[in-house]
Amino acid sequence: LAKRVRRTDNLLRRRVSRDPNEVIEEKETLAERVADAVAKFGGSWRFIFSFGAFLAIWVLLNIFMPWRWDEYPFILLNLFLSMLAAIQAPVIMMSQNRQDTKDRIRSELDYQVNLKAELGVSTLLSKTELLTEMLDDVNARLDRVEARVVKGG
Repeated sequence: LAKRVRRTDNLLRRRVSRDPNEVIEEKETLAERVADAVAKFGGSWRFIFSFGAFLAIWVLLNIFMPWRWDEYPFILLNLFLSMLAAIQAPVIMMSQNRQDTKDRIRSELDYQVNLKAELGVSTLLSKTELLTEMLDDVNARLDRVEARVVKGG
């Protein structure tokens, strides 16, 4: 019991609540940051509009310019699109895996905070019970003293 109380006191004294973003950034590598940035840009409206504009310019240039480097059916453009998809898909999956890792770290920190709160509430409840017992003892003694005073008076 003493070991358990000591362990509980140590846990209560320790600062458990940490910023999950700081914990995640401490473990983050350059490749992971790049994957996150690529996935963030690849999943944005800015990427969609800029890529749509690039495709439109490519097609228009290859239709109306006298020197066409990629005529219809735009095989070179299809090759570039395939290479982009081949690179972008794994990068997005890496970013999703990182998000899973971030969520796991956040849930572990939440668990530690909840455990500390539970131990704190448990400690308060036991102290409250002890105080209640002590008050009951004091009230019982006062009742006995009052009874003696009434009998003697």
